[in-house]
Amino acid sequence: QVHLVDSGGGSVQAGGSLRLSCVVSGYTYNNYAMAWFRQAPGREREWVASIVSDGRTQYADSVKARFTISQDNAKKILYLQMNSLKPEDTGMYYCAYTSFPSVVMQARYYESWGQGTQVTVSL
Repeated sequence: QVHLVDSGGGSVQAGGSLRLSCVVSGYTYNNYAMAWFRQAPGREREWVASIVSDGRTQYADSVKARFTISQDNAKKILYLQMNSLKPEDTGMYYCAYTSFPSVVMQARYYESWGQGTQVTVSL
């Protein structure tokens, strides 16, 4: 069982930056993928970015060139660096883990989830 604890959210003004963290514990396969999702009130959970165990990354068009997903394998921490934040980036952000080693944009394929961390961007 993989356990995820995400943190780092907060309130910032448009144009600001935040870095989210997700601490991973428990057994993980050598080949896997992790992702960040977000959910705004009244909307479905939306895929933001993925990183695969071989280092491949992929981003949603809405965050490309502004967000960076990375991981510290030694510390088992997943990060999401968010720059040039916009009000439309507001939402609850969740890290997720899947033992399928590929970019997966559908939430239902993920086996473990963090509890979520709130990001609020104001004008």
